[in-house]
Amino acid sequence: GAKDSSCSEYNPTGRNSYSRGTTMRTEDERLTGRIYLAGHRGMVGSAIGRRLARTDGVELITRTHAELDLTDQAAVNGFFAATRPDHVILAAARVGGIWANDHYPAEFIYQNLMMEANVIHAAHRAGVKRLLLLGSSCIYPRLAPQPMAEEALLTGPLELTNEPYAIAKIAGIKLCESYNRQYGTDFRSVMPTNLYGPGDNFDLEHSHVIPALLRKLHEAREQQSPRVEIWGTGTPRREFLHVDDMAEASLHVMRLPLENLQAHTQPRLSHVNIGTGRDVSIRELAELIAGIVDYRGELKYDTSKPDGTPQKLLDVSRLGALGWQARIDLPEGLKQTYTWFLDNQSFIRS
Repeated sequence: GAKDSSCSEYNPTGRNSYSRGTTMRTEDERLTGRIYLAGHRGMVGSAIGRRLARTDGVELITRTHAELDLTDQAAVNGFFAATRPDHVILAAARVGGIWANDHYPAEFIYQNLMMEANVIHAAHRAGVKRLLLLGSSCIYPRLAPQPMAEEALLTGPLELTNEPYAIAKIAGIKLCESYNRQYGTDFRSVMPTNLYGPGDNFDLEHSHVIPALLRKLHEAREQQSPRVEIWGTGTPRREFLHVDDMAEASLHVMRLPLENLQAHTQPRLSHVNIGTGRDVSIRELAELIAGIVDYRGELKYDTSKPDGTPQKLLDVSRLGALGWQARIDLPEGLKQTYTWFLDNQSFIRS
């Protein structure tokens, strides 16, 4: 079970505790009414949108960036006053890889802080019943013990390459907690591990490891290249969660009765890690992808290139105690993602 003391009275065994205690409710609450989904065009936002579109009793509200700039406080306040959503899912963020974080740190911290502050404050003013903020596992210290539990937050210095982005995401968690403490709002936050799946960015300059390897090995097979170069030694271990699992987990946390969530969290440590609890080495990942795209050449590791952190894995025991675990295993998820890539190549290349 979760390690915080607040759940010990309900959860002395560390097992699923829904049958214990008088205040725990086993059923999830139905998420119905007007739901504003910010960031509906992103990889996670579109996966959440696909699920909500199939849910009875939901009126989904979306706006493109051109229609609503979330960094513009007056525009956000006007939008909330006009639409009066019952629930808000904040999946909008300025995101990017190491290069982008390094070249545009001001934009990463400013835009993310402003989006969170404007949406969270407007949600409070408009009497929104429940809000869910989506963050990132880069909120944890660079040298956090592995696997990283929620308690590791703010216990040490951050990874410098994405510190401005991480600071903005930590501020988002603290905004939610502060409004909950002062105003009695029900604002929640989830922190996913590395995500992949349909709708990912396959641009080789800016993409993450899975889309980059899928595209690289696919093109190597097409061009019949005898070898493909992979940065580093292949030994670092990473955790990967399919975006459809992330969408399911987000809605699961959003639907939980408040007393269930409170039994496994604390007012100042309320965020929930979302991951699989399992990791894989970059070498194992590359071999898996080579098998899926049917690339039979050599995988050559360029050991002069940096490896990054040896391991990044989330502790998902809090999420497990709240009754959710990942369903899509990596081989199956990679096959799905490759199929999506093949079906969308013309769109990807542009």
